[in-house]
Amino acid sequence: MSIQIQGYSGTVTGGDGPTYKTMRVTVRPVDYGSLGQYRCLMRSNPIMAAGLGSGADVFQARWVSTPQLAILWGLSLDMWCSTGFSAGFANFTLTVARSWTVDGSGGAAADLTGNNQKLRTNMASSAMGAIRISNGSSLLTTGTRTLDSSPEGQAVFSVGTSSFTTYITQASLYGAMSLESGGNPAPIVLAQNEGVVVRATVPATGTWGHGVTMAWSEVAAY
Repeated sequence: MSIQIQGYSGTVTGGDGPTYKTMRVTVRPVDYGSLGQYRCLMRSNPIMAAGLGSGADVFQARWVSTPQLAILWGLSLDMWCSTGFSAGFANFTLTVARSWTVDGSGGAAADLTGNNQKLRTNMASSAMGAIRISNGSSLLTTGTRTLDSSPEGQAVFSVGTSSFTTYITQASLYGAMSLESGGNPAPIVLAQNEGVVVRATVPATGTWGHGVTMAWSEVAAY
């Protein structure tokens, strides 16, 4: 079945068949209304101490507002070492947390006040409850929450004994980072007291660092 659309200056475009004119589509971000769109970049500083426990939290973002929603378009990871590991594998996972009624603590928190993290000045300041990254020996506590039994994304890669090595740069744990870079037809939609957690498992020796970049929208409905 074909469709026809009358566009600019009466030009007829078609959605099917070789004889119809093509149609150019301009993709725009989701309508955020009186809220906004945001991008947050964080890194561990100082670097992480050796001996991190298996599956330990290294990043957290919790949404607390209602009835508004947070739309997570993408989250990516960087990871490097200062002193080499015992050879093995590192595993980072992104998992959705639900019934998250009490924030975790520790590490460093993102500054969400004023124009920080906003992609346009007239957008509202973010209503995200807390965004945290672990650093040094300050690991993140879990707070009160229930994690899904399976992660939504992961990065698994080998690590070695060499010092001052970059292992991954901007590796996607979920989705694209924006609509402009291809979009994400199935973003993670967070309602009140839901969020995302990045957990890491690395070899016991070695000191290392990580960075997380997260892009999201805050909307009245989706």
